[in-house]
Amino acid sequence: MSVTIKYFVHGTTIDNEKEISSGASDVGLSELGVQQSNELREALKDQHFDVVFCSDLIRAVDSAELVFGGREIEIIKDVRIRECDYGEYNRKSSVIVEPLQEKNIETSFPNGESYEEVKSRIEGFVDFLRENYDGKMVAIVAHKAPQLALDVILEGKNWGQAFADDWRKTKSWQPGWTYVVL
Repeated sequence: MSVTIKYFVHGTTIDNEKEISSGASDVGLSELGVQQSNELREALKDQHFDVVFCSDLIRAVDSAELVFGGREIEIIKDVRIRECDYGEYNRKSSVIVEPLQEKNIETSFPNGESYEEVKSRIEGFVDFLRENYDGKMVAIVAHKAPQLALDVILEGKNWGQAFADDWRKTKSWQPGWTYVVL
């Protein structure tokens, strides 16, 4: 059997609008982010999910609540699917942080973590899903780094490919990405 994941990114935040990379900082949704989440709720109203996992950061929690709240579905906060901790670079300009992300794959951000460390968290989370949600449809509401880690873990991409293909760079957002855990 397998676990099917439908991965959703949180709505636009006040930091996103200012071109700031929030990282592990807790930052709320902007008005646009709330609107995006409400539109996604409408788009997903007829889709079935067995469970929803979201990062414990408020932007993901609020997005998950707006999209899935009020349905007969459990929403579980999970620290393992948090955004990368950019350490000293949390809440710094995206112009500075974005190029550093690809340089901090194996080396941790100062007082933060590396993308490989994020990948280790996500591998543990994927193993948890495999053991506990076989045959289920799982929604995840989270961030960039966990999604790129899933591309590496489940899609067989290397980090260079994951960053190059990232929808944020190609401007190819969609209402969810599907991954299969075998």
